[in-house]
Amino acid sequence: MRRAPDRTGFTLIELLIVIAIMAIIAAILFPVFARAREKGRQARCLSNLRQIGQAMLMYASDYDDLFPFAVDFADQKAPQIWSAYPAFQALIPFMPLLPDALMPYIRNKEIWHCPSDTGFDDLDFTGESLPTHPEAFQVHGLSYLFRTEVAFLGVQMSALPDPARVNIVMDGHGSWHGENNYERRRYNVLFGDGHVKNLNRMQMEEAWDTPVR
Repeated sequence: MRRAPDRTGFTLIELLIVIAIMAIIAAILFPVFARAREKGRQARCLSNLRQIGQAMLMYASDYDDLFPFAVDFADQKAPQIWSAYPAFQALIPFMPLLPDALMPYIRNKEIWHCPSDTGFDDLDFTGESLPTHPEAFQVHGLSYLFRTEVAFLGVQMSALPDPARVNIVMDGHGSWHGENNYERRRYNVLFGDGHVKNLNRMQMEEAWDTPVR
């Protein structure tokens, strides 16, 4: 009698089952990896903002406790957002960009680069058209926006009425750490007292509504 040959491989059904299991595992793990990667980017972005806050403190110690007399790229490229304040608008052509004003205190240009920066088409809060693709950093040299009001008004750091609630520097767009959906946008923010935090849209609007004087 002949001996039945030993099996040396998988059947087609067994291979399909293995592939299906691997696909299920990948579908479960890939979103987890993506979230972990974004958390890492968010942490780096918050670290950047913290260092910007420290540089502002050093600037203030050299300039009578004042915030930097500077603008961000939104002010520079879309000055019409200040049309209701012609005195402020008239200052913009004579003010440096924030990274230039803080250059003596921040020599690493990457501090101004949010790792989640994917650019945008319209300014988040004003809706003005200002395409910044592929990255705001690549186009304008920084990923962050500055609450320029403190520069226009010559506000001193120690004179902020509620420094723990007022935003000073923030992400250029809320879709970078959130979603394009208006209500699901999130923002990394440097506050007037130097602490940093990731905010939802409502919290961010509350920070904007907090007066600087």
